[in-house]
Amino acid sequence: MRERRPLRIGPILCALLVVVCVLAVVVYQREGATGPLHSVQATVAGIIAPLQGPGEAASGAVDDLGQAQADASASEETLSALKQQNAELRNLLAQAEEYRLKAQDLENLLNLKDIYEIEGMGAHVIGRSTDSWNQTITLDIGESSGVKPGLTVMGSYGVVGQVASVADRSCTVRLLTDPQSGVAALIQSNRAEGIVRGSLDGLLYLENVAADVTVEPGDVVLTSGLGGSYQRGLLIGSVVKVEGRAGDATRTIVVSPNDITHGYEDVIVVFEASGDTGGDEGSGDGASGDKGAEG
Repeated sequence: MRERRPLRIGPILCALLVVVCVLAVVVYQREGATGPLHSVQATVAGIIAPLQGPGEAASGAVDDLGQAQADASASEETLSALKQQNAELRNLLAQAEEYRLKAQDLENLLNLKDIYEIEGMGAHVIGRSTDSWNQTITLDIGESSGVKPGLTVMGSYGVVGQVASVADRSCTVRLLTDPQSGVAALIQSNRAEGIVRGSLDGLLYLENVAADVTVEPGDVVLTSGLGGSYQRGLLIGSVVKVEGRAGDATRTIVVSPNDITHGYEDVIVVFEASGDTGGDEGSGDGASGDKGAEG
């Protein structure tokens, strides 16, 4: 039997389809809007239209979701970067404020050194006592630097205490606010003398002032130099409160404690100073400023 060959209709079918398409285009162009081809087009469009809406909406939703995710990722990265920059700026600001305060304290110390013509040595506070019965600080200089017990110690706002004991490279300073502390003092405006003593409550009290002396808030209180325990004419503080009047035996005079309220870190150990009141100067290395010595 002879093998049957498949009938090749591909080229013929393609040619017929081309002829039909051409005829359809010609008829479509010549017929009116109500022609059969236009009617078929409208019907097919009506069927497809409902299917296109959800597809376009779904596609748009996918695009929007992708964009939202991209925006969220970018926003998170930006927020993280801004937080890091903010932390760095806060750190720099804190450091700048620390440097400013340090510079201000050192400037005040230099001003006091010039005002009182102080010969002394700067020191850094390396320790503080927490016991209200024993209010002291420790400095980073000692006997090897010429420091001796009894020397006056000043902060950037005035006298803060007196050297109580000395080691080779450090010393302990008894603060004015210590309950055992006492310093001979005078009121600058009227030259009245008294004793400034520390207390357990951390306040300074001006005592032994003559009963007929009028004392007012704001009066400046200086070291008198009597007894040789403190240099003469150095600033102790100012009167902040007076309870009672002149002649009142129970009158209480409260004096501000200078640097003790400022959290000082740098001080000057005074070897010599001219003071600002003239007259003889204290030796600066005499008896201690305890109550027994000053009373």
